[in-house]
Amino acid sequence: MRSFTTFELQYAHRFYGFQGEAQYLHGHTGVLTLEVEDSVNEGVNMVFPCNEIKKTAWEVLQNFDHALILREDDPILPAICKVYEEQGIKDGTPTNRQKGPAFQTELATAYPDCRLVVTKETMTVEGMIRIVHDLLKDKLNIVKITFTSGVNGATEEYAPGKETDRCPLCGVRLDENGVCPKCGYRK
Repeated sequence: MRSFTTFELQYAHRFYGFQGEAQYLHGHTGVLTLEVEDSVNEGVNMVFPCNEIKKTAWEVLQNFDHALILREDDPILPAICKVYEEQGIKDGTPTNRQKGPAFQTELATAYPDCRLVVTKETMTVEGMIRIVHDLLKDKLNIVKITFTSGVNGATEEYAPGKETDRCPLCGVRLDENGVCPKCGYRK
């Protein structure tokens, strides 16, 4: 059985090197849907608590919300960083509290203090799906990701991974020691 949750992400980007309107800096509201699969946990009667899917994924995904997403070779990137430095916001401000931990993968690097994500390739709906899967594949048993942004959308399905040990009291994945990080249950 599957559980799913959605996220709304506000972001700005541009398609550096492309022809047409998308080469200009512009913004979107993107909707990301994550589907996870597992057995229904007896006693809790759910695959995975949806609010726990959201919490696990949001820790990483909040780096994309209200962020500027640029390709690493985009000539506008150094100019943006210079302006942020001149404004004194490159290293964050007290009002910048909605941010996840910085990450660096083969596909993207997040600089949460300045609300910036730098990608290897142009940020498309397909690219976002690849980045999200790469970031969350070891945290959630993802079987499908869908991302829509403006009139564009894409979806990718993945083979289900192995079933995970979950807490019989609240459905959360047990840590490597067999302990529930939410309620403290021990296997």
